Amino acid sequence: MKAKNLFAMALVAGSFAVAGVANAQDVFVDDAVSVTEFTCDNTDHYFSNWRNNWWIELSAGGNQPLVERGYAPDGEASKALKANKWTATYSIGFGHWVSPYVGWRIRAEYGAIHWDCANTKADANAHLGWSGAKRANLQAEIMWDMFNSCHGVNPKRVFSIVPFVGLGGEATWDFWGKSANGKPIATNCLRAYPSRLNQYGNDENAKDVQWTLPVSAGIQFRFRLAKWVDFFAEARAQFYGDNWNNNVAGNSIDALVQAMGGFNFNIKGRGWNTFNECTYVSQIAALNGQVNDLRAQLLACGQTVAALQAQLPCPEVVEKECKNAPLMATVRFTINSSKILPTEEVNIYSMAEWLKANPEEKIIIAGYADKDTGTAEYNMKLSQRRADAVKQVLVETYGISEDRLKTDAFGSDVQEYPSHNDWNRIVIFKQ
Repeated sequence: MKAKNLFAMALVAGSFAVAGVANAQDVFVDDAVSVTEFTCDNTDHYFSNWRNNWWIELSAGGNQPLVERGYAPDGEASKALKANKWTATYSIGFGHWVSPYVGWRIRAEYGAIHWDCANTKADANAHLGWSGAKRANLQAEIMWDMFNSCHGVNPKRVFSIVPFVGLGGEATWDFWGKSANGKPIATNCLRAYPSRLNQYGNDENAKDVQWTLPVSAGIQFRFRLAKWVDFFAEARAQFYGDNWNNNVAGNSIDALVQAMGGFNFNIKGRGWNTFNECTYVSQIAALNGQVNDLRAQLLACGQTVAALQAQLPCPEVVEKECKNAPLMATVRFTINSSKILPTEEVNIYSMAEWLKANPEEKIIIAGYADKDTGTAEYNMKLSQRRADAVKQVLVETYGISEDRLKTDAFGSDVQEYPSHNDWNRIVIFKQ
């Protein structure tokens, strides 16, 4: 996009340079400049201010650990039933969509885990019962909006599927167990029964707080309730080292599965600006047409100078004032819009610099609309809004006095480019 801006600025600068030569007596104009070789990829590109597309989230749900049960007294690996309990968990987080396709979030979570540490049903009835612990987790996750990637960007889409992966840290503490009669045990079930040793070598090596680095993965189903609020449900799994529940035995990886639901609150809403290179091809062509018009005027002026020279000695000079002559810089707009595009700001800047260099000059900011869109009455109002928008930038951004600026609206009644309808969505500066 920078290349296009530089090219347009070159056209503007070149035109002023040509006008500066108009006083020479031997000016002759060559063939018109052509830009028909310009190509574009006709692809929409998305962008937004970094302050937009943030969200905060609140969620709650349940989780269940997948861990081993300990060792039998003879040292053989446990064959226990996979008896685990679902317990409540809560989370809060915030995130940012850096593009319509990819975002990230930071998520903090708190809850508890319960598991049956008996090796067999007989052990459970005779000796051991449930164990558990508390846990707190902080995760950083990368999120991918599958629907925007596969079916086109739509900020108003009602339903989206968002897979994610992440890495974080977790503290697990307050390990406890219960005997068969339901009385609490101060620590986990392995340490309560010294005959059941874990792979630390003995029960004394079990820790009061376990620190782990879990990896997370899951999928989120997001439902748009309003511009500012989404509901989501997600299924996720987190994977830990074997020491997570103070029992290093059996499988080398422990896991936690979760089902969560909650709400996203979108800060400043959710949406993206777009630009397409092909939109500006016609604008460059319009600038080229204005260059050619000025070159033709320059040729006519050169011929007038030559005719006057032929009448020497000079006759009485008659001053001729050009009213409403178009200046070089113009401002193009998209259909049904009075919003100034980023690529057009260079043209307003050029006019502001010209006004600063010519402090006695005043200009007319003339607004137009294309004839094939809207009614004549609507187009008249639209062209006035376009002229007012350009005037506002000149006054507020570049400090040009309002006394030097006059706006005029022509709507679609006047078509500066009758053979190119789209070119008439324009503001033209005139003297």
